Amino acid sequence: MTDPLDFLHTGDIAAATATVDGLDETQRRRLGTDLVAHVRRRRDEWWSSWQATALAIAAVGCLPSAAQVAEVLGRRNVSLRQVPATPVIEVARRRGVTWLADLAYRLCARVDRSTPGDSWRFVADLLHAEQAPPPAEDRFVLGWAAIVGRPTEDERRAALVDRLRGDPWLDSLTPRLFEVDGVGDQWSWARLQQDDQDGTDAPLKLPAALAQLAADGRLDRSMLLDGTLGRLLRGERPAALRVFVALHEALAPTVDEVRDRLPAYLRLLADGPSTAATAAQRSLRAVPDIDLDALLDTAPAVLVRPEKTLVRAQLTWLDQTARRDRAQAARIARVLAVAADHPEIDIAERANALAARHGHQVSAPAEVRHVGDTLPPAGAPPPVPPPITGPDELAEQVAAMFAAEWTAPLELERILAGVVRLGRTDRAGVAAALTPVLNRAHAMVWPSLPENRFGGLTVVLRVLAGASDPIVAGTDQTVSARAWASLSAAWGREPTSGQRPADPQGEILRRLLRTRVAEIGQFVAGHGTTERTAGPTLATPTLATGAIEPEALFDRLARLDGQPPWPADLAQALLRLPAAVDEPLAAKAAALGTPAGQELAAWLRAGGLPRGHHRVVTVARRDRHGGYHYRHDRLPQRRRLVDVAAPPGAGDPYGLLDVTPRPVDVRLLLDERLWPAQLPGYRGLVAAYTLPLVAGCADLDEPGGAVLLPMLAERTGAAGPALDLAVAYGLAARHEADRVATVDALLMLAADGGLDPTAVGTHLGSLAADGMITLSRVVGPLRDATAAGAPLTVWRILAAALPALLTCRPAPRGLPDLLALAAQNAATTGVRIDVPGLADVAGRGGSSRLVTEARRLRDASA
Repeated sequence: MTDPLDFLHTGDIAAATATVDGLDETQRRRLGTDLVAHVRRRRDEWWSSWQATALAIAAVGCLPSAAQVAEVLGRRNVSLRQVPATPVIEVARRRGVTWLADLAYRLCARVDRSTPGDSWRFVADLLHAEQAPPPAEDRFVLGWAAIVGRPTEDERRAALVDRLRGDPWLDSLTPRLFEVDGVGDQWSWARLQQDDQDGTDAPLKLPAALAQLAADGRLDRSMLLDGTLGRLLRGERPAALRVFVALHEALAPTVDEVRDRLPAYLRLLADGPSTAATAAQRSLRAVPDIDLDALLDTAPAVLVRPEKTLVRAQLTWLDQTARRDRAQAARIARVLAVAADHPEIDIAERANALAARHGHQVSAPAEVRHVGDTLPPAGAPPPVPPPITGPDELAEQVAAMFAAEWTAPLELERILAGVVRLGRTDRAGVAAALTPVLNRAHAMVWPSLPENRFGGLTVVLRVLAGASDPIVAGTDQTVSARAWASLSAAWGREPTSGQRPADPQGEILRRLLRTRVAEIGQFVAGHGTTERTAGPTLATPTLATGAIEPEALFDRLARLDGQPPWPADLAQALLRLPAAVDEPLAAKAAALGTPAGQELAAWLRAGGLPRGHHRVVTVARRDRHGGYHYRHDRLPQRRRLVDVAAPPGAGDPYGLLDVTPRPVDVRLLLDERLWPAQLPGYRGLVAAYTLPLVAGCADLDEPGGAVLLPMLAERTGAAGPALDLAVAYGLAARHEADRVATVDALLMLAADGGLDPTAVGTHLGSLAADGMITLSRVVGPLRDATAAGAPLTVWRILAAALPALLTCRPAPRGLPDLLALAAQNAATTGVRIDVPGLADVAGRGGSSRLVTEARRLRDASA
């Protein structure tokens, strides 16, 4: 028997048209029911091109309403990008359909804002055929902005300005381009047809075309100019505003047009994004009779902006105005003096000089010298939050874990401890509270869970499911008794060659956490041995850093009353102890007379893990896979990492003192945020493990890795070269959030004496001199650290970094700014530090900014 929907599989448009045209209404309804069921069964199949066209013809030809057709054609797996509307419209005409415009509106409401142009032509053709007005949806405007950059083959024969002139949507949609967020992104990504070979940047063709249409009278020039200013005042990402700034430049407002819109231009100058403020300043300076009161009211806000070029231009403008109008010179001079406090020293000095020239003497601030930083002392770590007391609180914390971007270590520990305590004592209450939470979050669909949400530990969720349902706990939906036992036995305290992890950078810590969770699962599911009636909670932290106070661990072992502890639980508990010798407590632990007591005693007498040998090494990027490989080509050629090895003859019972740097590759931030709490007394070791992630923030522009630095700064133990190197990389991170996190870590480390400024500066200078980081990114974070109370620390960092940078030819971008900051901090602290190579640069001839700032630092440090 022939399948009546066979044309859907083949994409046969003629067969689809003939099939629906030959049906009466009863047959149409029957085929429409089969069509909907067929599409639902194939929810995982992608419909596009001719198959999607045949589907559209069948849907419009059979289904009774626009709502039902939109339900079929608006599915995520149906692409209307290459579907011609003409055969669909013809079928609708023959059937007598009157709801094509309604269908277009419904489809427009379903458009994905990230790809608004994909179905735009199909929707627009339906509306045009019905002579219907454009929908109110922003998505329709975004789609129009997107398809302008994707002309069809026929459209490519005409110039862009001619295509727009004949566009039926030009008059109705152009004013909305300035109202809808995201239009600038669509223009920025557009690849517009090159109408000539003038080399003009393709996305900027559209602003030029709109300006040309305004010049020809096809578009209202005032509407374009007012819309552009309004869009710039509302702000958006700099890249998205680029085309609007270009449109403003293409319109080239006249002096009268600028004068008529003076308040808008002044607001842009004071508060607008950098590129828009620059354009506004340029337009305002062309007005010869600008209102002086309005200019002087706006100028103070401009003079404190961070954009140096904009502020310098404003100083020049005010200076020229004062020269022309001597009667107002003193008033202008008072405004010029506002920039005397600008963080850029050269700007502050110029503002002082101009203010003095025009009659306003800026009083020099009293010189205050204080040797050292003014950072508050590091406080003691707070205790952990109280334990979870009931099933409802447990369910609340689990729901918060699902909703969070990542799982905080202490919250995970509270949940695990709560599961151990309540899973055995109140199984019914836990089941009633947890089941709806797990169902709501689809916790049983393990493959769909993001790896970084739960540290790659789907076994945590299996423990939760097992705690909520004793039947599920023993089935293959979670983990069987044998699997629990196998997982919990995976942690070996004596690593052998067969047990060494394939990935030494972190796999041991992941395996330890997985094994601990498996021990909890085995206990909660009731699969533990009779000799272990106590739950695995030795490793629950007592301090917010993840650490355990030694006396607390001793008390927990004593309460076991001779029962053997769970192996991974005890191992993690020992690793959370302070890395210090405690002979009195070791004697008490040995007196317990149990193997666990002897193990604790030995650990306390040894002072924890031995101090490994840390060595900075340079690694190359990984080998290329095949020919052209995008990921390989964007990898940095070199990276500095830290190799860690156990001292000869020292015990390394868990294989943790083995960090062998791998070749440079892209690494994602997964469960590494849990690691500082696993080794809270060994921050230098954890820094060596996580250094590739922090380095990737600077040399790969990857976001998020530097979030680890404040966590490490809050922990204890020797910092070592890995943490110093990580701070250097973090200061040069691409994303602001990572640079802010690095400054926070720098301040915490400086406050507790855990930072070696000279080492950080040496790494910073070497990395920048070798082209491994972008030096200009470092200026802002170090300036912020200075303002936060660490001028001496920053001065020492800069003094160690500058020797390598001063020998670079050409000088790296940002070096004059670093010299200026170093001069400021040298003068503030009064600490003299010799900087090799500084005298040579300061002694050069000329007045370049590099030489000027080098002379200023030479004088300040003398």
